Amino acid sequence: MLCAACCGFAQTPQPTTAQIGAGSQVIAPDPAYKFPNGQTLVYGVDWRLFNAGTATLRMERAGREQRIVATADALGFVALLYHVQDRFESFVDPKTHCSLTLSKHTEEGFRRLETNITFDQAHKKSVLSEKNLKTNQSKKVENDTPECVVDVVSSAYYISSLPLVANGVHRFPMNDGGKTVDVKVTVEGREDVKTPVGTFKTVRIVAAAENGPLKNRGQIWIWYTDDAAHTPVQMKARLFWGTLVFHLQKIENSPQH
Repeated sequence: MLCAACCGFAQTPQPTTAQIGAGSQVIAPDPAYKFPNGQTLVYGVDWRLFNAGTATLRMERAGREQRIVATADALGFVALLYHVQDRFESFVDPKTHCSLTLSKHTEEGFRRLETNITFDQAHKKSVLSEKNLKTNQSKKVENDTPECVVDVVSSAYYISSLPLVANGVHRFPMNDGGKTVDVKVTVEGREDVKTPVGTFKTVRIVAAAENGPLKNRGQIWIWYTDDAAHTPVQMKARLFWGTLVFHLQKIENSPQH
């Protein structure tokens, strides 16, 4: 439940041929863009009238790469209905914003999966290795991809690096180990957003898949601060089973050496 929103457009991997639309590309960060290294964002998650759980996003330097760690945990009444305890780790090339690897430890309901995805840019492939921790069964799947893709965990940071100007539209290819999906991002407008951390002037975007099995199955809104940092202070995921809202609860900063 929480994972579906944190990952945005996560999907079941199936062998495919890479096909992306015209204008769908990953744009390298502007030289002036600063990655929010050492910053952890903590969100409270609401589902209907319930406090559904917590989620976190953290970015840090890892040698020559950028490391993104995300978590999602169900709490309280929602946890009784549906267990969620997910951990994700993504590594990204800071010069290009291309995804390099993605690891996922997924506990959702009765599922227990360990997943590792490598994005082989030279051969234009995503290579997924997955183990079912309950049945001990393993599988390996390869799929064609464009040379450069964004993964489902790094996508929120990728969008934050874009110039979010009024009525702007961006398209980029995203991969989660299965079919590459074109994601369309539209800048809808500006809005003041009140959170437990404070009130922010924000730029609101909406993102949706333009092709594949996820087309017309959900939308995600993200409210980024209307400044150079583009910090995501609020998110809303409207999926086929319901709507989750993520409210920023805390910003933690630790020095990077």
